[in-house]
Amino acid sequence: MPAPEPGRGMLGARIMSAVGGASPKRRQSIVRQIRRIGRIAEPEPDTTIHRDSGEHGTMTPFLSTTGSIQVRHVDAGSCNGCEIEIASAFGPVYDIERYGIRLVASPRHADILLVTGPVTRNMADPLRVTYDAMPHPKRVVALGECALNCGVFKGGFGVIGAVRDVIPVDFDIPGCPPSPDAIVAALRRVSGR
Repeated sequence: MPAPEPGRGMLGARIMSAVGGASPKRRQSIVRQIRRIGRIAEPEPDTTIHRDSGEHGTMTPFLSTTGSIQVRHVDAGSCNGCEIEIASAFGPVYDIERYGIRLVASPRHADILLVTGPVTRNMADPLRVTYDAMPHPKRVVALGECALNCGVFKGGFGVIGAVRDVIPVDFDIPGCPPSPDAIVAALRRVSGR
């Protein structure tokens, strides 16, 4: 990395090295534009939601923790539409990690189990094992219409039923697929952030 020029800090030196192919005048223009605009992210979601009973209002958090919330995602047989929206929610635009909510690989580290898709015959036992491996207090969030009522997969040969038919569900996120805004808002409600 080049040494910072007089009057520029390390940030300026990093940006200049990133736009190295441009002319010096164009580089200065790009640096000024980056400093003027700053960080771009979606605004925080609205704090009111629909409860299962249809009322409006804020929900008391399911988890009362002071640290970050760890989420384990399980695809129980979905079409991957919900997974794309989950990836967007954890991506740089919606940036759910700014609220202290992270994806983890092990259920032993998870506070929340996020389940997508209808539960298939092949995924029923692994879903139960994952749920049993989580420490208390644990919460289960069913994400998408397929997880709530099997959606278009209802009555299929390989489908056992909705997530609620296999493990207890604490919170539902409806939609086919739900938007990243809805996912961020719902996980913030569950975590109380």
